[in-house]
Amino acid sequence: MLLGLLFIYAGLLGLLILGGHGFFAILVFTALALSLTPSVSPGLTMRLYRAVKLLPHQAPGLHDRINILAKRAGLENKPDLYYIPSRMLNAFAVGSQAHSAIGVTDGLLKTLDQDELTGVLAHEVSHIRSNDIGVMGIADLFSRVTRVLSLLGQVLLLINIPLLVYQAATINWWVIALLVFAPSISALTQLALSRTREFDADLNAVRLTGNPEALARALAKIEYIQGRWFERVFFPGKGIPEPSLLRTHPPVNERIDKLKSLKHAFSSKVTFLPSVLVDSAMTKPELKEPPRWHISGLWY
Repeated sequence: MLLGLLFIYAGLLGLLILGGHGFFAILVFTALALSLTPSVSPGLTMRLYRAVKLLPHQAPGLHDRINILAKRAGLENKPDLYYIPSRMLNAFAVGSQAHSAIGVTDGLLKTLDQDELTGVLAHEVSHIRSNDIGVMGIADLFSRVTRVLSLLGQVLLLINIPLLVYQAATINWWVIALLVFAPSISALTQLALSRTREFDADLNAVRLTGNPEALARALAKIEYIQGRWFERVFFPGKGIPEPSLLRTHPPVNERIDKLKSLKHAFSSKVTFLPSVLVDSAMTKPELKEPPRWHISGLWY
């Protein structure tokens, strides 16, 4: 529904700016953009983070968990595992069901216990199973189209203001408001879509593991450690909570409450082999402290 709202909104802007055929022009343009957009290799994305691919003998426990989770999720190809040399507490998935990868930071491996880490991996596997990476890519494309159309409409308005004044023509201020606020509305819709996908990934993670408490504990640890670090470094003295509408993820407390409400709905837990998660003898890239901004636009 949210993707449909983004699509209709972009089409409406096309209709206002380009006339009766604007909606279909936007439809064709978006379809071409989606078909011509190259698929970025998960391995290439991981290299931006200086990530190292984890082989089965280097991380037997992690591979055991990924194999079971991928099988339960119905994935034909299990995600590749990558180690990210960062003290940040983070894990993320890239790619599609056909070819995907999950990156796990050093900080996350050292902070979470095995059940908590399994819950986080299940969350990322759920993103892959639901094609959330592709869905958010489509939403981002629509958002970009909306911004371009809004800019085009505002430029055309500025060009035609002298003509409108000279001919004493009237201006539809509702159309002007739509053009001005189009990027903000589109961005808020995209953020709302992201939050719904996070809730869905939490639920599907519990379906894969049968252990909502483990994922809830993991979220609480990440929020406590990572949140305090970010506020201390980037937002000293921050006391005003971030509005929910501006979040890419739902509030952690809300996610934890929803997970705890599932406690009695899932009584059976998936059994994993009690093997070592990551071989301590594995050669790891040197950790850098603190994480910093890179030219790629990434923090790690």
